[in-house]
Amino acid sequence: MLVTGGSVLVGREMVDADIVVRDGVIDAVVRRTSVEPRSGSDGAAGGAQPGNGGSADEEVMDASGLIVAPGLIDLHFHGCAGYDFCDAAAEALHAIAAYEASRGVTAICPATMTYPEDFLDDVMSQAAAFEPATLESALVGINMEGPFISPDRVGAQNPAYVQRCDADMVRRLQHASRGLVKLVDVAPEEPGALEFVREMAGDVRISLAHTCAGYECATMAFEAGARHVTHLFNAMPPLNHRNPGPIGAAADRDDVTCELIADGVHVHPAMVRLAFDLFGADRIVLISDSMRACGMGDGVFDLGGQDVYVEGAKAALADGTIAGSVTDLATCLRIAVCEMGIPLVDALVAAAENPARALGIAAERGSVEVGKIADLVLLDGDLQVRGVLVRGVPMDARPS
Repeated sequence: MLVTGGSVLVGREMVDADIVVRDGVIDAVVRRTSVEPRSGSDGAAGGAQPGNGGSADEEVMDASGLIVAPGLIDLHFHGCAGYDFCDAAAEALHAIAAYEASRGVTAICPATMTYPEDFLDDVMSQAAAFEPATLESALVGINMEGPFISPDRVGAQNPAYVQRCDADMVRRLQHASRGLVKLVDVAPEEPGALEFVREMAGDVRISLAHTCAGYECATMAFEAGARHVTHLFNAMPPLNHRNPGPIGAAADRDDVTCELIADGVHVHPAMVRLAFDLFGADRIVLISDSMRACGMGDGVFDLGGQDVYVEGAKAALADGTIAGSVTDLATCLRIAVCEMGIPLVDALVAAAENPARALGIAAERGSVEVGKIADLVLLDGDLQVRGVLVRGVPMDARPS
């Protein structure tokens, strides 16, 4: 397979290059020049030298006039296409993975909701058994958004199932998932939470979420080993000049990544720009936080056992509480760039490379490099998805 004619994100710059794919892996990235290179010249990123980029009968994917980026990675979303990760069903996982792949999200780390352990055990077991079909996204992790959150900042989570941090419970669920649990969310101010962070930080990435923590408490959590913040600005104290809260504490640390929902509903565009300026593009992780209504239109849907009312781009509980999004990550990327003024390269890095690093899978995903899995998304000038490569296999994009 030869992906040719596109402008490719290589490192932190857009480069006119062709990509050679063999056996589902990127074999070479060849910069194009106005003069055909002499035989043996090195035009390939990463040191590979494929000559003309492949044999005459090799399949060609024409990316002329398009942006070629690494497949996007969503490390925090709940569902789409009428299904939820917590449906705990193979049918749901395949439908979710197929939809996400069609939107250029080639690796997924879906999030659980706040449920009892026995319910979550079924979710983990189904995830462990999942094998993606050819044109379905890879399941690369699980994000445990609940149940170790603050009862005073539940958001759209079900308060009936909120509980204290329990390391043994996480270990049991990790066993059921066969090691897929990558992120565990906590409210660090709750009893036993800091001890939990110290005990579990070496096994999973701990994220501050649905919290009432102030600056000092959040700082202690980061010192204890937490390295992530869930949907920055949402379900936490705001940034204040006298009480900087968890946002200020996270900004003080170079080793903490922060999720950001750029759907145009959760966070004002000025605050999205502020987040990129404050944390830098290398520390922002764009997420969708989408729920099952994503791709389904207006109506009433379920999230975590509660009814969610969807109208346009907004999903909310009956009391008006925002309840996830109905926007996929590719659309969040487009909104961030085209409507919020985030530089294209910064947004692409935040939607692919940064989540790969946060999940510990950057050696195989998240950037266009020789030896990495050939997950690619092709975008037009308006950042609409025009094509997708899933582990080296091309597929048609689903319209937004």
